[in-house]
Amino acid sequence: AQVHEPGLQAHPGHGRASRLFDGFGGMIALELHGGRGAAERCIARLRLPVHAVSLGGVESLITLPSSSIHAELTAEARAAAGISDGLIRLSIGIEAKEDLIADLQQALA
Repeated sequence: AQVHEPGLQAHPGHGRASRLFDGFGGMIALELHGGRGAAERCIARLRLPVHAVSLGGVESLITLPSSSIHAELTAEARAAAGISDGLIRLSIGIEAKEDLIADLQQALA
């Protein structure tokens, strides 16, 4: 449904990020149609990223914030913070980008 990444020209913070950063990072947030069920199915289908709460390793890691790091918040509080049930956070690791792209494509299909 939506990709949150300031490196994309359509992102509302792209201009500021372009001025502040020398390149862009490997943290991407994806908002999936279908909410938590769609997000859980996508994560279950992935082969490369490790499902983890922390996003701080050299390998690609993925998390579903609504049921992990923000699970203590009410649904209303998560919505107010922009954390939908379909939000996935992906920290890109050192795997080949072609492998990660192919994995994401098959998981989202």
